[in-house]
Amino acid sequence: MHFFSFHRLWAIVLKEFIQMRRDRVTFGMMVGIPLIQLMLFGFAINSDPRHLPTALRVADHGPFARALIAALRQSDYFTITREAATEAEAAQLLRRGEVQFVINIPEDFTRRLLRGERPTVLVEADATDPAATGPAMAAARTLAASVFDRDLTGPLARLRARPGPVDFQFHAHYNPENITQYNVVPGLMGVVLTMTMVVITALAITRERERGTMENLLATPVRPFEVMVGKIIPYIVVGYVQVTLILIAAHFIFHVPMVGSLPLVYAVSFLFIAANLAMGITFSTLAKNQLQAVQMAFFFFLPSILLSGFMFPFRGMPEWAQWVGSGLPLTHFLRIVRGILLKGNGPAEIAPELWPLLLFLAIAMAVGVKRYRQTLD
Repeated sequence: MHFFSFHRLWAIVLKEFIQMRRDRVTFGMMVGIPLIQLMLFGFAINSDPRHLPTALRVADHGPFARALIAALRQSDYFTITREAATEAEAAQLLRRGEVQFVINIPEDFTRRLLRGERPTVLVEADATDPAATGPAMAAARTLAASVFDRDLTGPLARLRARPGPVDFQFHAHYNPENITQYNVVPGLMGVVLTMTMVVITALAITRERERGTMENLLATPVRPFEVMVGKIIPYIVVGYVQVTLILIAAHFIFHVPMVGSLPLVYAVSFLFIAANLAMGITFSTLAKNQLQAVQMAFFFFLPSILLSGFMFPFRGMPEWAQWVGSGLPLTHFLRIVRGILLKGNGPAEIAPELWPLLLFLAIAMAVGVKRYRQTLD
C-alpha cells in the first residue's frame, strides 16, 4: 500500500466540495461575510464625517454675518438644515440629536467686527460622539481665520491679522472633555446584549432538534407562541443582569455621567432584549445545525456593530449605509441609551427611536412564530 496517493487525496477533496455544496448556508457565509466586510470597510466606514446637520441662530443679518453663513453653507463639514428662533429651541434640537451643531451669531456681530473687537461666534456641539465633532471643529477654526479676507480690504485690511477677525468659541455639550468612554461604555450595553442574546437563543431550538428533545415539545399541547415566550423569559433575566453590570461599571469604574432616568433605561432595555431574542429564535428555526445558527447570528452582528454608530460616526456613512443602519435595532438603542445617560432625555425625546424598535420586535416575533410552526410540521 502506498503511503501517499494523489487518487485518494483527490477523492477526499471532491468529497469536501460536495459536502460544501450541500451545506449552502455555510458556503454562503464563507462568500457573503468577506463581501460584506469589503463593502462596509471600503465604502461605508468613514472616520472623517462631513455634511453634518447644523442649525443657525442668527441675531445679526449684516453683510459680514451673511458672508459667514455663505461660507458655512459651502463647507464640506456643515449642512445648514434648521434655523432656531430661540435658545430653548436650539437646545432641544441638540438634545434630540436632530442636529450636530448650533451656530450662534450675536446681534452685535458686524459692529464689533468693524471695531476690531473680534466678535464671538458660539458653536454648540453634540459631543456625545467626539469622533463626529472633532474634524468639523478644526475646520470651523480654519474657516474663521480666512472667511473675511476677501471682504476686509482697504482700511479694514488691518483686521486680517491672525488669529482672525472672528473668535469661534466652542461649547461641547454632554461631553465637554471629549472623553471617549462616555460614548463607548453606554454603547457597549447594546453591543453586548446583541452579541449574547442573538447567539445564545439562536442555539436554543437548533440544539433541541439536534439532541432529539424537539419531539418532546411536539408531544405537548404547548402552542408555538408559548414556547417562544417561555424560551425568551430566562434570557431576559440574563440580559438585565448584563445591563446592571455594565451600568455599575460605567458609574464606578469609568465615571460615565448618568443624567437621565435609570428606570427608563431598564424599560427600553426590555424592548431591545426582546427584539434580539426574537431574532435569535428566528435564526434557530432557519438553521439546520448549531454551526449554521452561530453563522447566521454573526452575519447579523457584523453589520450591527459597524453600521449602528458604535465604532464609527453614523453621520459619516453614505446615505445607503445609513438606511441599512436605521433598520438595525442596535442603532436606535445606542441613541436612546446615550441620550438618557448623557443628555437626560425623557420619553418625549426618545420617542422617535422607540417605534423602530417596536416595529423590529413585531416583525422578528411574527417571522419566528411562523418559522417555528413550520418546524413543528
